[in-house]
Amino acid sequence: MTGLKEARPRGARRWAIDLRPLGVPAYRRVWLGNAVAMFGFQFTAVAVPVEMFALTQGSFWVGLLGVAGFVPLLVFGLWGGAVADARDRRRVLLAGGALLWASTLSLLLQALFRVGSPTLLLVLVAVQSTAFAVTSPTRNAILPRLVPAELIPAASTLNYTTFTATSVFGPLTAGLIFAAWPTEVGLPIAYAVDALLFTVSFWATLRLPAMPPEPDPGDAATPRRAGLASIVDGFRYLASTPVLLLSFAIDLIAMILAMPRALFPELAQHRFGGAAAVGWLYSAIAIGAMLGGLTSGWIGRVRRQGLALTVAVVGWGVAIALAGLAHQLWLVVALLGLAGAADLVSATLRQSMLLVYAPDRMRGRLQGVNTVVVAGGPRLGDLRAGAMAAAWGTGVAMVAGGVASAVLAVLLVAVFPALLRYRAAARPD
Repeated sequence: MTGLKEARPRGARRWAIDLRPLGVPAYRRVWLGNAVAMFGFQFTAVAVPVEMFALTQGSFWVGLLGVAGFVPLLVFGLWGGAVADARDRRRVLLAGGALLWASTLSLLLQALFRVGSPTLLLVLVAVQSTAFAVTSPTRNAILPRLVPAELIPAASTLNYTTFTATSVFGPLTAGLIFAAWPTEVGLPIAYAVDALLFTVSFWATLRLPAMPPEPDPGDAATPRRAGLASIVDGFRYLASTPVLLLSFAIDLIAMILAMPRALFPELAQHRFGGAAAVGWLYSAIAIGAMLGGLTSGWIGRVRRQGLALTVAVVGWGVAIALAGLAHQLWLVVALLGLAGAADLVSATLRQSMLLVYAPDRMRGRLQGVNTVVVAGGPRLGDLRAGAMAAAWGTGVAMVAGGVASAVLAVLLVAVFPALLRYRAAARPD
């Protein structure tokens, strides 16, 4: 590891993304499997709202997909985090991955047989969200067991940048599919690609070693249980750490009030006049995040992480509001890209703070809360955006949401300044 660090030129070390975690074989396999699987998932992430809008011709129904995804996240995300702290994390990933795979195959079958049921789509999204809620906390919690502590910020940035890269090229490729073929043909193609690529993630998980839970200090003989008491224990710990609590709260504000993705099918059809635009809209935020990640070498050197997190969240809201005012596709994509770059900074800092701050015995449960916030917040944002668009139009939904999120973020840290005072060195013993 030392050789890798010393071999990097000074200029590259300051700005280029830190690739040292890829020198760890176990992490490299997990990273590769997740990258391929996430690329495939983007096809489903575009196909489901496109199918729902085609069936209903309304953004409100597209917004309901957010509800279908959020309820399982709320229930099973917390429980999944407790399971990650009480069971072998490799086995948890395999079980949750099997359910995720089954839900994707079900989406493929209903598209092939042209069932055409909005209710069935909502149910399958709920099942998929349940599987994600179980696997996501576990996948994040294993990171400190794969790489040394000093590489956690670099690995977190690499994970998020990879996710955003797949979020760029996946939707763009899906957009080409829907531009080249009618919707009834493009849908099964998109779902089939997702199902096929997920096999690589299964391979990477099978190659992991066993990861049994670490015993509780002073009570090594008592097995940990994944029940309500364990979940409450995690919330009790979270309540005692205001920095982490505020980092979750400020992200919820940004995602619920300013996430615009439920508006993209309607924007593509009515403002930009074509299905090909939907791929650009779904990719725009990720394009900015990917470019931000490729120049993210500076993030690991940030010491006032709480302040940087707040600035990033405010920047996200302002960029979304400006995108709502724009009527040229290139300008909307550029502004959404700025929002994505801000989101990368926010997500990387929040995840690094969480992984460094929390002990291993709590990481699963706190990652469960993180899953509810990170994945559930945007789904509530989908509902908010869809409802506002149905009442006042897509422009108002984007502008009002972006402004509100920026203002509330500033008010939150002004009233509770613990997050602004947080520095990277200020970690508990």
